[in-house]
Amino acid sequence: MTENALPLEVVYAGWDNFQKRLVQVTSGFSAEELALPVSPNHWPIGMLIQHIISDRIWWFHLWMNEGGPEISSFMHWEEEEEGKSVHPAEELVAGLQASWEMIAATLSRYTVADLGQIFPPPPSLSERERQLFGENTRQEIIFHVLRHDLHHGGELAVGMGTHGMPIFWG
Repeated sequence: MTENALPLEVVYAGWDNFQKRLVQVTSGFSAEELALPVSPNHWPIGMLIQHIISDRIWWFHLWMNEGGPEISSFMHWEEEEEGKSVHPAEELVAGLQASWEMIAATLSRYTVADLGQIFPPPPSLSERERQLFGENTRQEIIFHVLRHDLHHGGELAVGMGTHGMPIFWG
């Protein structure tokens, strides 16, 4: 196998374990726990999970046209303006699973040779957003979403620890 033919699912191995743990911990949250702030002056736990879902969909679906149109139903950017998520754990788990299926299908379909493909900003973005984000390669998009998952996963772990809940890392 040449280096350029290496499947992206091999390159990004381990991300699936993060996903499994995120789904596992999310499925156990009560409505009260989802409403707990990660820290003072920060989003509640449920909003943080919803933000992870929305970011995955925004980049993979809107930018790279991955996943079907039904995936859009899990994206709720408007909730970020209000700073709260109104979804029970079951809906958040469904969003995590649907967004992960989209990511996993993408990683299984492409190879290292495909990382350089350039994606222009989606037409649905405002002119300001189009200028702000510019073009992105598949590599930049995938890395951004992985980094975003891990960043907010760390926030979630800190928030859980702050509230005396067992964390999901390790």
